[in-house]
Amino acid sequence: MPTLRLLTNVEIAAESRRAVLAELSKRVAELLGKPESYVMVILEPGRELLFAGSAEPAAYLELKSLGLAETQTAELSRQLGDWLEARLAIPAQRVYIEFASPPRQLFGWNKGTF
Repeated sequence: MPTLRLLTNVEIAAESRRAVLAELSKRVAELLGKPESYVMVILEPGRELLFAGSAEPAAYLELKSLGLAETQTAELSRQLGDWLEARLAIPAQRVYIEFASPPRQLFGWNKGTF
C-alpha cells in the first residue's frame, strides 16, 4: 500500500504526466522493496504553493507505507530529492516530505484492511 502524493507548483504538461507517474511508481517500489502492484502515486502539478515567501519551484510530498521504518526516511528523502531535482528541477531545499507508517488496521483496501 505504499502511497506517494506529490503536490508542486511546477507545471507538468498533460502529455508528460503519465510518464512522471510511471517513473515515481517504479521508483517508490524500488526504494521500499515492495511490489509495484501495490504502489499508488498521486500527482498534483500546477498547485498554488508558496515556500519561504517565494513562488519558485517547490514541492510537498507525503509517503505512506506499512512498516516504514524511521531509519529509512533519511535515505528516502535523499533519493526523492535527487529525483525531484533531476526530473522537475525542484531544489531539495524547497521540498518538504511527510513520512507515515499507518497501523495496518487503519488502512483500508479491497473492502477490508491490511
